[in-house]
Amino acid sequence: MSIKVKNVTKFYGTQKALDKVSFSIDTGQIVGFIGPNGAGKTTMMRIITGFLSPSSGRVFVNSIDARANSLAVRRLIGYLPENNPLYYDMYVHEFLSFIAGLYGLKNRKKLVNKIIDITGLGPEQHKRIGQLSKGYKQRVGLAQAIIHDPQVLILDEPTSGLDPNQIIQIRNLISQLGKEKTVMLSTHIMQEVEAICDRIIIINHGHIVADDSPETIHERVEEDELTFVVEFDSQVEQSLLEKIQGVDSVRQIKASHWLITSKEDIRRRIFDFAVDNKIAVLSMDMKKKSLEQVFHELTQDDKKEK
Repeated sequence: MSIKVKNVTKFYGTQKALDKVSFSIDTGQIVGFIGPNGAGKTTMMRIITGFLSPSSGRVFVNSIDARANSLAVRRLIGYLPENNPLYYDMYVHEFLSFIAGLYGLKNRKKLVNKIIDITGLGPEQHKRIGQLSKGYKQRVGLAQAIIHDPQVLILDEPTSGLDPNQIIQIRNLISQLGKEKTVMLSTHIMQEVEAICDRIIIINHGHIVADDSPETIHERVEEDELTFVVEFDSQVEQSLLEKIQGVDSVRQIKASHWLITSKEDIRRRIFDFAVDNKIAVLSMDMKKKSLEQVFHELTQDDKKEK
């Protein structure tokens, strides 16, 4: 077990940021830790990394108590905070060598060259960090987070402010790292969560409101209406489609493409309709709610914070 959070509560003055939060993350998982602004994500990550102490409750990283032995836990964790603090006047290679020295690592030059290769910093390694693009600065942040070969990675908004190409590059890097390490990832980009995470934990008002695989979390939210995009191999009369049992509405998108809505799964009935009318279904796509919609429904602010 890499991370175990048990009944963690955190107060800032009289404001309760976390309320008896519990979860565990196994070795080798990439977990998306998501929630609205102010939900408690960053607070929880800072408690796990040992930068904050909980008001009550306990956190263990590889069975080590994060509060009782903060330094030992920090050696196990690579942390990339949202603001990615870097020394802009230092050169990339120089900065990473400096970080390696702080960890007391041996063979620093060889190690730094290896990390530069892993993170794709080679072309920029002799530049000052302040001269780098946002994407390369994020790579430097990731490089300093993994230089001591941590068993656990905590990444807070690692692709914030990046362009689409940079986002893909950082995602691929995180996916590669996740094959060998436990990764806890906070982000507001739902496509990112679906693309690389094995599991999603959703937090709202300091409470865990969902914790499961992306597929299962989708299933938790009831679909009030299903949408089917259907392509037939020939023209079809709209009035005939409207007679299919369970159909609520029918709209033609183009010549042989139709948008059909229903409160139930009617795919088999659409195929039977095609067979009965001697036409073929070339394609059919049943569209469910996006993760953004599921996230919105699970974190609606219709409940006041306890």
